[in-house]
Amino acid sequence: MSYAYLLKYIIIGDTGVGKSCLLLQFTDQRFQLVHDLTIGVEFGSRMVTAGGKQVKLQIWDTAGQESFRSITRSYYRGAAGALLVYDVTRRETFDNLSSWLQDCRANANHNMVIMLVGNKSDVSHRRAVSTEEGEMFARENGLLFVETSAKSAFGVDDAFVATAGAVLAKIDTGVLDVKNESSGVKLGYDPGRKGTSDVARLDVRRAEPGASSCC
Repeated sequence: MSYAYLLKYIIIGDTGVGKSCLLLQFTDQRFQLVHDLTIGVEFGSRMVTAGGKQVKLQIWDTAGQESFRSITRSYYRGAAGALLVYDVTRRETFDNLSSWLQDCRANANHNMVIMLVGNKSDVSHRRAVSTEEGEMFARENGLLFVETSAKSAFGVDDAFVATAGAVLAKIDTGVLDVKNESSGVKLGYDPGRKGTSDVARLDVRRAEPGASSCC
């Protein structure tokens, strides 16, 4: 399948906020209750329609542990969009957003589109961060915002597709230069090469034997 652009994304945030579950729900349309902790990075891709164009999203899911922050920083470079994820049931993951955002802006293209994602919205009885607080943080820091549930799939597609729409808007206005690969955007694929819209998993390393619940 042909596509107009390839957009590179990175998913960041604390351990256990559901980053890997969001990626799995978006690319495979399935939920895995117990998910091994990500060590290093995981990778997935999917075709979507945004801004009236067919685009391919190439998504890097990063480890949230502090010990892997140096690895994560290397993936900021060359990314057009970032999903900054927190867990609405764990206040500390929201409190740590400023540190993640500082890291992101220090290492990424300054035109990167950042979507703030409040995950696990389905667990309403355990909510520790209100929707209004998420909206305020996003507004004060110039971010997009959505709440999601990787378990029910609520808002998951919106998080990825709305980010793509904002990236395409920057392309249309000339803010992002598609000829510069550091922008995280590439023009559509060579028609002579087979499209690869299926999920790919590359160099996936997992912790043993630790596992975490990531609804």
